[in-house]
Amino acid sequence: MIEDDSETRNYVSVGLKEAGHTVDLAKDGYEGLLIAKEGNYDLLIVDRMLPHLDGLTVVKTLRSTQCNVPVLFLTTMCGIDDRVEGLNAGDLVKPFAFSELAARVNALLRRPRETAELKVLQVRDLEIDLLKRLVRRDRKVIDLQPTEFRLLEYLVRHAGQVVTRTMLLENVWDFHFDPQTNIVETHISRLRGKLNAGNKSDLIYTVRGAGYIIHEIA
Repeated sequence: MIEDDSETRNYVSVGLKEAGHTVDLAKDGYEGLLIAKEGNYDLLIVDRMLPHLDGLTVVKTLRSTQCNVPVLFLTTMCGIDDRVEGLNAGDLVKPFAFSELAARVNALLRRPRETAELKVLQVRDLEIDLLKRLVRRDRKVIDLQPTEFRLLEYLVRHAGQVVTRTMLLENVWDFHFDPQTNIVETHISRLRGKLNAGNKSDLIYTVRGAGYIIHEIA
Protein backbone atom coordinates (compact mmCIF):
# COMPACT_ATOMS: atom_id res chain seq x y z
CA MET A 1 0.00 0.00 0.00
CA ILE A 2 1.35 3.40 -1.06
CA GLU A 3 -0.37 6.16 0.91
CA ASP A 4 1.05 9.38 2.34
CA ASP A 5 -1.73 9.98 4.87
CA SER A 6 -0.66 8.12 8.03
CA GLU A 7 -4.20 7.82 9.42
CA THR A 8 -5.54 6.21 6.24
CA ARG A 9 -2.43 4.06 5.88
CA ASN A 10 -2.70 2.67 9.40
CA TYR A 11 -6.49 2.26 9.29
CA VAL A 12 -6.39 0.23 6.08
CA SER A 13 -3.31 -1.82 6.92
CA VAL A 14 -4.70 -2.89 10.31
CA GLY A 15 -7.98 -3.95 8.71
CA LEU A 16 -6.25 -5.92 5.95
CA LYS A 17 -3.94 -7.67 8.40
CA GLU A 18 -6.93 -8.63 10.55
CA ALA A 19 -8.48 -10.10 7.39
CA GLY A 20 -5.41 -12.31 6.93
CA HIS A 21 -3.43 -10.31 4.37
CA THR A 22 0.28 -9.48 4.54
CA VAL A 23 0.75 -5.75 3.96
CA ASP A 24 3.87 -3.71 3.13
CA LEU A 25 3.61 0.07 3.45
CA ALA A 26 5.16 3.05 1.68
CA LYS A 27 4.52 6.72 2.41
CA ASP A 28 5.46 8.31 -0.93
CA GLY A 29 5.57 7.44 -4.61
CA TYR A 30 9.32 6.99 -4.90
CA GLU A 31 9.54 4.64 -1.92
CA GLY A 32 6.49 2.76 -3.14
CA LEU A 33 7.93 2.28 -6.61
CA LEU A 34 11.16 0.83 -5.21
CA ILE A 35 9.31 -1.59 -2.92
CA ALA A 36 6.88 -2.64 -5.66
CA LYS A 37 9.75 -3.38 -8.06
CA GLU A 38 11.50 -5.57 -5.49
CA GLY A 39 8.49 -7.52 -4.24
CA ASN A 40 6.19 -10.12 -5.77
CA TYR A 41 2.80 -8.69 -4.83
CA ASP A 42 -0.75 -9.85 -5.51
CA LEU A 43 -2.21 -6.34 -5.36
CA LEU A 44 -1.14 -2.70 -5.08
CA ILE A 45 -3.25 -0.10 -3.27
CA VAL A 46 -2.04 3.29 -4.48
CA ASP A 47 -3.12 6.77 -3.47
CA ARG A 48 -3.69 8.98 -6.52
CA MET A 49 -1.90 12.00 -5.07
CA LEU A 50 1.51 11.17 -3.59
CA PRO A 51 4.68 13.12 -2.75
CA HIS A 52 7.68 12.82 -5.11
CA LEU A 53 5.88 10.58 -7.67
CA ASP A 54 2.11 10.62 -8.14
CA GLY A 55 0.21 7.34 -8.17
CA LEU A 56 -0.37 7.25 -11.93
CA THR A 57 3.33 7.71 -12.63
CA VAL A 58 4.18 4.91 -10.20
CA VAL A 59 1.83 2.47 -11.91
CA LYS A 60 2.76 3.50 -15.45
CA THR A 61 6.44 2.99 -14.58
CA LEU A 62 5.66 -0.48 -13.23
CA ARG A 63 3.64 -1.35 -16.34
CA SER A 64 6.60 -0.35 -18.52
CA THR A 65 8.60 -3.09 -16.77
CA GLN A 66 5.89 -5.64 -17.63
CA CYS A 67 4.59 -5.71 -14.05
CA ASN A 68 0.89 -6.50 -14.43
CA VAL A 69 -0.10 -6.73 -10.76
CA PRO A 70 -3.70 -5.49 -10.19
CA VAL A 71 -4.01 -1.96 -8.82
CA LEU A 72 -6.64 -0.27 -6.67
CA PHE A 73 -6.39 3.53 -6.71
CA LEU A 74 -7.50 5.58 -3.71
CA THR A 75 -8.66 8.93 -5.03
CA THR A 76 -10.74 12.00 -4.30
CA MET A 77 -11.56 12.16 -8.02
CA CYS A 78 -14.60 10.37 -9.42
CA GLY A 79 -14.32 8.40 -12.65
CA ILE A 80 -10.53 8.22 -12.83
CA ASP A 81 -10.71 4.68 -14.23
CA ASP A 82 -12.26 5.92 -17.47
CA ARG A 83 -9.60 8.60 -17.96
CA VAL A 84 -6.47 6.56 -17.33
CA GLU A 85 -5.59 4.45 -20.33
CA GLY A 86 -3.69 1.21 -20.20
CA LEU A 87 -3.55 0.68 -16.43
CA ASN A 88 -6.32 -1.90 -16.01
CA ALA A 89 -6.91 -0.41 -12.58
CA GLY A 90 -9.88 0.11 -10.32
CA ASP A 91 -10.57 3.15 -8.17
CA LEU A 92 -12.12 3.82 -4.78
CA VAL A 93 -13.19 7.35 -3.91
CA LYS A 94 -12.35 8.79 -0.50
CA PRO A 95 -13.84 8.76 2.08
CA PHE A 96 -14.74 5.07 2.06
CA ALA A 97 -15.79 2.39 4.52
CA PHE A 98 -13.30 -0.40 5.12
CA SER A 99 -15.94 -2.97 4.12
CA GLU A 100 -16.11 -1.29 0.71
CA LEU A 101 -12.33 -1.42 0.30
CA ALA A 102 -12.21 -5.05 1.44
CA ALA A 103 -14.83 -6.01 -1.16
CA ARG A 104 -12.83 -4.33 -3.92
CA VAL A 105 -9.60 -5.99 -2.74
CA ASN A 106 -11.22 -9.43 -2.74
CA ALA A 107 -12.70 -8.88 -6.20
CA LEU A 108 -9.33 -7.83 -7.67
CA LEU A 109 -7.55 -10.77 -6.04
CA ARG A 110 -10.05 -13.17 -7.62
CA ARG A 111 -9.15 -12.01 -11.12
CA PRO A 112 -6.86 -14.46 -12.94
CA ARG A 113 -3.29 -13.17 -13.20
CA GLU A 114 -1.72 -12.95 -16.63
CA THR A 115 1.04 -15.47 -17.02
CA ALA A 116 4.43 -14.44 -18.35
CA GLU A 117 3.94 -16.73 -21.34
CA LEU A 118 0.60 -15.25 -22.34
CA LYS A 119 1.33 -11.92 -24.00
CA VAL A 120 -1.16 -11.87 -26.88
CA LEU A 121 -4.77 -12.98 -27.22
CA GLN A 122 -6.00 -13.65 -30.73
CA VAL A 123 -9.31 -14.66 -32.25
CA ARG A 124 -9.99 -14.47 -35.98
CA ASP A 125 -8.52 -11.16 -37.23
CA LEU A 126 -8.50 -9.59 -33.77
CA GLU A 127 -5.31 -9.34 -31.68
CA ILE A 128 -4.95 -8.10 -28.11
CA ASP A 129 -1.44 -7.28 -26.90
CA LEU A 130 -1.68 -7.67 -23.12
CA LEU A 131 1.66 -6.05 -22.35
CA LYS A 132 1.28 -2.99 -24.54
CA ARG A 133 -2.49 -2.83 -23.91
CA LEU A 134 -3.11 -2.53 -27.64
CA VAL A 135 -5.94 -3.91 -29.75
CA ARG A 136 -5.62 -4.50 -33.47
CA ARG A 137 -8.12 -5.77 -36.00
CA ASP A 138 -6.79 -6.70 -39.41
CA ARG A 139 -3.48 -5.11 -38.23
CA LYS A 140 -5.15 -1.74 -37.60
CA VAL A 141 -4.93 -0.31 -34.07
CA ILE A 142 -8.28 0.30 -32.35
CA ASP A 143 -8.37 2.94 -29.62
CA LEU A 144 -10.27 1.60 -26.60
CA GLN A 145 -11.02 3.07 -23.21
CA PRO A 146 -9.85 0.99 -20.20
CA THR A 147 -13.31 -0.43 -19.49
CA GLU A 148 -13.78 -1.31 -23.16
CA PHE A 149 -10.40 -3.04 -23.15
CA ARG A 150 -11.32 -5.13 -20.08
CA LEU A 151 -14.67 -6.00 -21.62
CA LEU A 152 -13.13 -7.14 -24.88
CA GLU A 153 -10.35 -9.04 -23.10
CA TYR A 154 -12.89 -10.94 -21.01
CA LEU A 155 -14.97 -11.84 -24.06
CA VAL A 156 -11.90 -13.00 -26.01
CA ARG A 157 -10.60 -15.05 -23.08
CA HIS A 158 -13.97 -16.81 -23.17
CA ALA A 159 -14.22 -17.07 -26.96
CA GLY A 160 -16.58 -19.85 -27.99
CA GLN A 161 -18.54 -19.54 -24.73
CA VAL A 162 -21.70 -17.59 -23.97
CA VAL A 163 -20.87 -14.85 -21.46
CA THR A 164 -23.81 -13.65 -19.39
CA ARG A 165 -24.57 -10.11 -18.28
CA THR A 166 -23.96 -11.14 -14.66
CA MET A 167 -20.52 -12.53 -15.56
CA LEU A 168 -19.60 -9.23 -17.21
CA LEU A 169 -20.88 -7.13 -14.30
CA GLU A 170 -18.83 -9.18 -11.83
CA ASN A 171 -15.62 -9.56 -13.81
CA VAL A 172 -15.39 -6.28 -15.73
CA TRP A 173 -17.10 -3.85 -13.34
CA ASP A 174 -16.71 -5.73 -10.03
CA PHE A 175 -20.45 -5.36 -9.43
CA HIS A 176 -21.80 -8.24 -7.37
CA PHE A 177 -25.33 -6.94 -7.69
CA ASP A 178 -27.44 -5.79 -10.62
CA PRO A 179 -27.30 -1.97 -10.79
CA GLN A 180 -30.45 -2.01 -12.93
CA THR A 181 -28.82 0.07 -15.65
CA ASN A 182 -27.91 -0.58 -19.27
CA ILE A 183 -24.18 -0.21 -18.56
CA VAL A 184 -23.33 -3.57 -20.19
CA GLU A 185 -25.46 -2.98 -23.26
CA THR A 186 -24.08 0.54 -23.72
CA HIS A 187 -20.45 -0.60 -23.57
CA ILE A 188 -21.11 -3.58 -25.85
CA SER A 189 -22.67 -1.21 -28.39
CA ARG A 190 -19.71 1.20 -28.25
CA LEU A 191 -17.24 -1.66 -28.47
CA ARG A 192 -19.02 -3.12 -31.50
CA GLY A 193 -18.95 0.26 -33.20
CA LYS A 194 -15.17 0.50 -32.81
CA LEU A 195 -14.49 -3.12 -33.77
CA ASN A 196 -16.75 -2.97 -36.82
CA ALA A 197 -15.47 0.36 -38.19
CA GLY A 198 -14.84 0.18 -41.92
CA ASN A 199 -17.79 -2.16 -42.52
CA LYS A 200 -16.07 -5.11 -40.88
CA SER A 201 -18.17 -8.09 -39.85
CA ASP A 202 -19.49 -8.51 -36.31
CA LEU A 203 -17.21 -10.19 -33.81
CA ILE A 204 -19.54 -9.95 -30.81
CA TYR A 205 -22.84 -11.79 -31.18
CA THR A 206 -25.88 -11.40 -28.95
CA VAL A 207 -27.43 -14.66 -27.77
CA ARG A 208 -30.99 -13.64 -26.99
CA GLY A 209 -31.96 -14.27 -23.39
CA ALA A 210 -28.46 -15.54 -22.52
CA GLY A 211 -25.65 -13.05 -23.17
CA TYR A 212 -22.84 -12.53 -25.68
CA ILE A 213 -20.33 -14.66 -27.53
CA ILE A 214 -17.29 -14.25 -29.75
CA HIS A 215 -17.02 -17.24 -32.08
CA GLU A 216 -13.52 -18.63 -32.55
CA ILE A 217 -14.15 -19.14 -36.28
CA ALA A 218 -16.23 -17.05 -38.66
